[in-house]
Amino acid sequence: MNDWWRHQGDALLARLIEAAETVSPTLATARTRILQSRAQRVASGAALGPTLDAAASVSRMSQQSLQPLGTTSQIGLQAAWEIDLFGANRAARDAAQARLDGAQAGWHEARVSVAAEVANQYYSLRACQQLLDVARQDAASRAATSRLTDLSATAGFQSPANAALARASAAEGSGRALEQRAACDVGVKGLVALTALPEPELRAQLAGAAAVPAPALAISALPAQTLSQRPDVFSAEREVTAASAEVGGARAQRYPRLSLSGQVGAGNFRSDGSSTTASTWTIGPLSVTLPIFDGGRRRANVDAAAARYDEAVVKYRASVRQAVREMEEALVQLDSAGRRSGQARVALDGYNTSFAATEDRYKNGLASLIELEESRRTRLAAENTVVNLERERSGAWIALYRAAGGGWTAPASAPN
Repeated sequence: MNDWWRHQGDALLARLIEAAETVSPTLATARTRILQSRAQRVASGAALGPTLDAAASVSRMSQQSLQPLGTTSQIGLQAAWEIDLFGANRAARDAAQARLDGAQAGWHEARVSVAAEVANQYYSLRACQQLLDVARQDAASRAATSRLTDLSATAGFQSPANAALARASAAEGSGRALEQRAACDVGVKGLVALTALPEPELRAQLAGAAAVPAPALAISALPAQTLSQRPDVFSAEREVTAASAEVGGARAQRYPRLSLSGQVGAGNFRSDGSSTTASTWTIGPLSVTLPIFDGGRRRANVDAAAARYDEAVVKYRASVRQAVREMEEALVQLDSAGRRSGQARVALDGYNTSFAATEDRYKNGLASLIELEESRRTRLAAENTVVNLERERSGAWIALYRAAGGGWTAPASAPN
């Protein structure tokens, strides 16, 4: 299902989605989160290794009892390393890695969301255009009936009331067509907002491309492992992993800390035109820091981290339940729309035949105008039902695409 819109044979839909992805603030935010998480991962990983700094100094002093006035200059390298005995820094690195994995999955989720939003808007607009064609044909039919009735009324074969009813029906059909056209114009502007394409260009592309319906697939069930292809479920799971690592890190802060430092450098002392140069190096001190009393701060940090872990677990379970619900609802809607669509087309064929027969009877004076209008309303409702069911089926397919994760696959393992 990955990039399913590219395989629908509807090149316009693919172009619209690509344009929307380029300007989407949702995707831009997701990219920013990835960059932030990656930077945090680098910083957390760097804490496991030693640090190396360069230092330089120049001073001028006089110690009358020891040595004459002179200038001392020094340059050297200073190294420090906190030995991660109890895994505090490793826990921070693991938490940062888990959040980076979640942010990357979040980008795909945002991409799927944008694609689904554009596809829904696109299919809604195509359905609106089909409904507009139906409304225009209905308005033309009503106008023809009104003209025929006016002629019959003028010749004395129809009552003035029937002529008024026919004119009212024609006006109603014309108003419905105008209303439907306005709805389609609103749909176009919605696509303009999503894609940032100029409206004249978008209208030209819509006029020059034929609509391709969503695939008519019969899917009755999805395997349970589909849940693992949901980026939101994966992100929630990685948040649980990150929270668990933070609990371990908070606990490690209550244990002793071991650090080692050292330096190497060179110095120069210049006085009365003579210089003395010497090199120095030190290893140490090797120091141990043992927490004794902090007013309960470290214990409180452990409790807070444990509470965040519990919260992450609750959210993960909720995301799994929501994922199952969305997939099951999408399957039900897809199946229902497919079954009803076939029945609706059978009904439309019957109502078209009935209307054609009633119209012929009316023209020959064998049916009343009320019968004709009732048959017309029934046929119009059936035509609208067919179009709306096709739109519902497209929406159900898009919902299933989102519910199944949009073709995303979780990484086999998170890198260390």
